Amino acid sequence: MSWAPLRTDKLDLVRSSLTALLPKQEAAAERFYARLFELDPSVRQLFTHDMAEQGKKFMDTLAHMVHGLYLLERVRPAMERLGRDHVAYGAKPEHYPIVRDALMWALAQTLGPTFTPDVQRAWGDAYDLIAAVMLEAAEGSS
Repeated sequence: MSWAPLRTDKLDLVRSSLTALLPKQEAAAERFYARLFELDPSVRQLFTHDMAEQGKKFMDTLAHMVHGLYLLERVRPAMERLGRDHVAYGAKPEHYPIVRDALMWALAQTLGPTFTPDVQRAWGDAYDLIAAVMLEAAEGSS
């Protein structure tokens, strides 16, 4: 399937807010996982490793994916691999909207008033694109 890249203005919003987020990435990751487990306590069992390390991996992966969106075809194989890996971890398609909600909440909490409606829409579009690529790959691996 062919994926339409996000408009450059949306990518720029996501990238600039990511730059503001990175100095606060530990707090952002803690907020993300706290909210994720609050929204769906059953997903807690999927995380068996140290949560501080998991948070760092999450933020590193998020940053890699965001930067890669400028060259979607280059980062797409990594997104697909991530989707297949998540199947092995026990992730299901119904988890993706919950992850989206938790991410948007954590971003809003961490970025405060700079997380404007335009920034939120841009992040939502970026997440939706990444999730679609991951889900398509996950479906192909089952």
